Amino acid sequence: MLLKRTGFPQEDELVLCTVTSVQFHSVFVTIDEYNRTGLIHISEIAPGRIRNIRDYVIEGKKVVCKVLRVDQDKGHIDLSLRRVNEKQKRTKLNNVKQEQLAENIVIHLAKQYNKNPEEFYTKLIQKLFEKYDGLFPAFEDVIQGKLDLKEYLDEKLAKDLTEVIIQRIKPREVELSGDIKIISTASNGAEIVKLILQIAEDSKEKPAIRYKGAGTYSITVTADDYKIAEKILNVIIEKAEKEAKKQKATFEFKKIEKD
Repeated sequence: MLLKRTGFPQEDELVLCTVTSVQFHSVFVTIDEYNRTGLIHISEIAPGRIRNIRDYVIEGKKVVCKVLRVDQDKGHIDLSLRRVNEKQKRTKLNNVKQEQLAENIVIHLAKQYNKNPEEFYTKLIQKLFEKYDGLFPAFEDVIQGKLDLKEYLDEKLAKDLTEVIIQRIKPREVELSGDIKIISTASNGAEIVKLILQIAEDSKEKPAIRYKGAGTYSITVTADDYKIAEKILNVIIEKAEKEAKKQKATFEFKKIEKD
């Protein structure tokens, strides 16, 4: 990664590290984003008793750690591996992957303009990082029309960079899902259930509805923002529930929370 943050990481921050040395009771790492050294005590490697620390880490391995303590005067940074759960690890690694994609776009354009990639990158982030934590979040705003790069670059360069961003970065999508359970004891109960589901499916947002069994159906909506997706899902459920009451059918909805 080109990104090297200045200063020290914050306590509780998640950082990507490279294992540089494995000792009997501790592990030394380089914190990639800050280019600083950190230490993981054996008690922070994994829960329970550890017989061989190399069963968990080896030199050269990339690990996601949580910052426990920072002593800026001594330059000491204590880290934990065991306090990072799988969801946090996946999120951090995904963020790193996204930032690397954004960096590769900048490198590609720099080469086209015969510019030094690192100098071009540094010049760009100095301005963008006044508002953003990374290149990728800024590039997402470019795709959504929330950021005009002409504010930071000359017109031709801004235009070319915008075009490459649109070509290489897929707009972010948020999925919200839930389970709908519909029960009708009427003689034409099957038709009533079908009618209620049809009302949901006919929404202009076109949710994906699938039968799961035992009168339960999964419903999924997609949008480029969580709040928008939530609003869409709520409107669809309200319409379906209203029709269910009208048809004297039992209607239940449960949102599915993803890890």
